[in-house]
Amino acid sequence: MDSHERTSVHADPPRPFVYPEVGVPFLWPLGCALDVETARLDLMRRSVSFLREIRQTQVLRPEPAWTTPGSIRCDLTTLRLRDFSVGRDAVPTLIVAPYAGHSSTIADFHHGQSLVEAFLDEGVGSVAVTDWKSATPEMKHLAIDAYLAELAVCVEELGPRVNLVGLCQGGWLSAMLAARFPMKVASLVLAGAPINTDVGRSQIRECAHAFPMSFFERLVEAGGGTLQGTVMLVGFKSLHPGKHYVEKFVELYENIDDPGFLERFRKFEAWYQHTIDLPGAFYLQAIRELFKENRLVRGEFVALGRTIRLSDIRCPLTLLAGESDDITPAEQVLSTAMHVGTPPGRIVRDIAPGGHIGLFMGRRAVADNWRRIARRLIRPSWIAR
Repeated sequence: MDSHERTSVHADPPRPFVYPEVGVPFLWPLGCALDVETARLDLMRRSVSFLREIRQTQVLRPEPAWTTPGSIRCDLTTLRLRDFSVGRDAVPTLIVAPYAGHSSTIADFHHGQSLVEAFLDEGVGSVAVTDWKSATPEMKHLAIDAYLAELAVCVEELGPRVNLVGLCQGGWLSAMLAARFPMKVASLVLAGAPINTDVGRSQIRECAHAFPMSFFERLVEAGGGTLQGTVMLVGFKSLHPGKHYVEKFVELYENIDDPGFLERFRKFEAWYQHTIDLPGAFYLQAIRELFKENRLVRGEFVALGRTIRLSDIRCPLTLLAGESDDITPAEQVLSTAMHVGTPPGRIVRDIAPGGHIGLFMGRRAVADNWRRIARRLIRPSWIAR
């Protein structure tokens, strides 16, 4: 090995670039100023990106998109029946999405976080979802009966019988339909559904009992006869104000250069921030008759001209609650088993990790609890005959 080769082998690795003037004491202030200016420009860039995200997600609030390709099967006054079927099942499955101020896309939120996707992957070939419409001023007098009637139309469109999967508020609508028309429901799933509102502890239950009806009526009056989705959003945020008004923005700023984080943030905020309105009559009836008077469990609720009783529900029943759900406590869901006519051996109780929203879009809940439900729905031995 000659001297040149020895020099090459033992040469120091390349040094990172530094401002050349920092070696000259007279120019140290200039080097410091350049560092400060670089940091200032980076701070400005991050701040502009942050404000751009805030404007897009919190001010413009774009409408959330569906994840799975589908089509509109029928278009009614209160909803669109969105069909995702890839085959033809003997008993189709109808997911009754929540109607509580947010889009029905919660049932098809994102890849790996979609009930529709999970059901299709597990072999449920016929899947449809109620895509609820925002209430217009012309819809302000529509009460629960109007929504039940159009839900019954969806069942007829898909049926003659369906598996009903009710999410949150869509759960008590599903239970009402199953009690009113037992022969049209082959099996029933109630997830995060406030059925027995006299049990469990939650701020929503406490507010429903603490405030007089005049308080809720004034909310409707302020919306011109509808309950504005923005009002409901403020109410939901008030349950965890630190998270919604401070922590999520700190987290956004800290991750403003992370494309994966930004994609998740935009997807969730598009669903959470984009609100829909409810008819005042529907909202006030729910507050008075379901949350204040608990008529559904007491066998006193009148649906489509007849007093209904949960004991008329005799089909196979799955009850799914969130472990840390502070919107619908687990007791409000699981205690339904004591009031239905389904034999105990045909009732499945399950608890998913996470809170209320995570119950419907959380990765663990979708991958575990919901896929088990899907596999149950395609078993002929499970479906009521």
